[in-house]
Amino acid sequence: MFTGLVEEIGTVTAIESLGDSVRLTVSGPVVTGDAAHGDSIAVNGCCLTVMAQDGGTFSADVMAESLDKTSLGDLGVGDPVNLERAMAVGQRFGGHMVQGHVDGTGRLIDRTPSAHWEVLRFELPEHLARYLVDKGSITVEGTSLTVVEVRDRTTDEPAWFSVSLIPTTLADTTLGTLVPGDRVNLEVDILAKHIERLLARQADTHREGDTHE
Repeated sequence: MFTGLVEEIGTVTAIESLGDSVRLTVSGPVVTGDAAHGDSIAVNGCCLTVMAQDGGTFSADVMAESLDKTSLGDLGVGDPVNLERAMAVGQRFGGHMVQGHVDGTGRLIDRTPSAHWEVLRFELPEHLARYLVDKGSITVEGTSLTVVEVRDRTTDEPAWFSVSLIPTTLADTTLGTLVPGDRVNLEVDILAKHIERLLARQADTHREGDTHE
């Protein structure tokens, strides 16, 4: 479990092909300070397992499924990545509940700067739009953000949402360097998915009761 509060921007130092997967090596002195074999570290919002750790770097294996379904497949050596260690018991919970399980990817549509913040607008898969609400939570590249506005797909444009980023977020995460067209990892609020599931099962139970009457 993570909080979506990025601890540092790391750098991809090596990508080794393993046939149906790759071994990703990342430099991150903060997150590797107490890392051990088997620990979880979120890389751009993807929960990865530490296979090896040495001198401020760690390595993790990434399956083909993850490469295909997340932005990790777009990474190259030298690319920056958002890093966060798994949440420790007893620490402050400053973001929201983040699993590190990417639900899908979106793309940056545009960014609108202002004096003290910047608004970024992202396209997202239509099936994920139902989990977003204005002022709700969304994880973008491992960063916990508050949704400013969300719009469903229309005949004229795809489903999209916007977020407003303060200078600290722009400077301390990779979101500050995104350009329109860049692909990003998205994880919707797990609570929204649980509520949908519970309501669906409740509706099924009511229908079964009506059938038996």
